[in-house]
Amino acid sequence: MPAHAFAPTRGLLDRWSFDSPLLANRLNDPTEREVLVHIAPEGLTALEGGGQLPVIIYLAPFTSSGPARAGWKAFAETLPQRHERLVASGVMQPVILVMPDTFTSLGGNQFVDSPVLGQWSTWLSTALKSEVEQRYATNGRFGLVGKSSGGYGGLVNALLSPECWDGVACHSGDVGFDLMFKPTFAETLTHVARYGSAAAYVDHVRAAAKLSGPDFHSLMICAMAASYDPRAPTESNPLGVVLPVDSTTARLDEAAWAKWLAFDPLTMIESDSNNLHNLAALWIDCGDKDQYHIQYGSRLLVKRLADLEVEHHWEEFDGTHSGIDHRLDLSLPFLSKALN
Repeated sequence: MPAHAFAPTRGLLDRWSFDSPLLANRLNDPTEREVLVHIAPEGLTALEGGGQLPVIIYLAPFTSSGPARAGWKAFAETLPQRHERLVASGVMQPVILVMPDTFTSLGGNQFVDSPVLGQWSTWLSTALKSEVEQRYATNGRFGLVGKSSGGYGGLVNALLSPECWDGVACHSGDVGFDLMFKPTFAETLTHVARYGSAAAYVDHVRAAAKLSGPDFHSLMICAMAASYDPRAPTESNPLGVVLPVDSTTARLDEAAWAKWLAFDPLTMIESDSNNLHNLAALWIDCGDKDQYHIQYGSRLLVKRLADLEVEHHWEEFDGTHSGIDHRLDLSLPFLSKALN
């Protein structure tokens, strides 16, 4: 049984919110979002002495959000507790740790711009960064860290907006869409077919009193469609969510699938690899038994990074897609050193 973290948080745990029109979306999700910020005692001492600190923004995985990482959990450690432990032990330099609420009504976020979900990529690189810089003494260097969808968000935003980010740690981030998503489309279609369409299914989920186990996966695939191939809204489909398969045969719609693949890091690296040369630090890791088969796409990605002479740190560890928070013990010190 893992040891429980009883240590109280001794540094600053700030909580504030701000509104941004960038987050207006077809789901009518709130545009005002809460942000939690943690600074370890050593970081507070540095700031009080006139120093400046780098910023690390935590991007949450699907079905989670930044503020959840500061919440108590049995036999676990909150992200602020982890930050304080790593800094106190001397393996990590203090940072301004930012944990924003990035949840959406489709269950999560891929941190790209979408009319269905909101302009999350632009929000990260402009609105959120600006708010943090106005409130805290930063050294102007910003990093992104996350796992699963959050890891994907970090990697993709470094590719999309290289001038905005100085370091990225991607834990089991979505890479290799062919293996990740294509095998799941028929199952998703079967689940949503009882409601008539993906759009009708989303309406059902939003009105349901509770979600079933299959709902979570089907909703995730709908969120991916909303992120990678949002369609124009219609009277019968006001959100513009359409699966990339024929609704009767589940045959792949190649044109729609091409739009998904345009967001696969394996595709993006071919046109945007130069953007990663600007990073002071790039950490990528994945478990060798990942349930979503991300290890295979990650192996292809890091091989291509090596071919393109993009400096990076890669680790493949003994594990799955679950229970990987301990990997932050390695990536957070790695990022903080590069950003300080």
